[in-house]
Amino acid sequence: MKLLTSAFIALNVWLYRLSGGRMMGRMGAAPILLLTTTGRRSGRERTTPVLYLEDGGRFVIVASLAGAPRHPAWFLNLEANPLVRLQVRSRHFAATARRASVEEKAQLWPRLVAMYPTYEDYQKRTTRDIPVVIATPA
Repeated sequence: MKLLTSAFIALNVWLYRLSGGRMMGRMGAAPILLLTTTGRRSGRERTTPVLYLEDGGRFVIVASLAGAPRHPAWFLNLEANPLVRLQVRSRHFAATARRASVEEKAQLWPRLVAMYPTYEDYQKRTTRDIPVVIATPA
């Protein structure tokens, strides 16, 4: 299953890059960006397609991992090294990512759920507090 998921993610990233986000750039009404982090152990770049909400020039991302009991690897990577790269459609830029404060999450969560209602289901599936990440372009 993990191999199949990895292959799907690689295809998604390839098609997104090839088309400048015209292909694989949305999941329903929610837009997708490519997030590139540096592996905390390997030091290698890792690119993951993630849903996002634009908020005053910042990009808000949910580290849901579909409600799994652990955080996604990309979240652990950016906690170790907050310097990331984003591709939003055909735009590429560096950003600094950080976990939203409790207050910021409380403000952003309703907007994130309005964009992608399944986030609420993901939070119900897990006992962990699903992090919200704010990436600010450099």
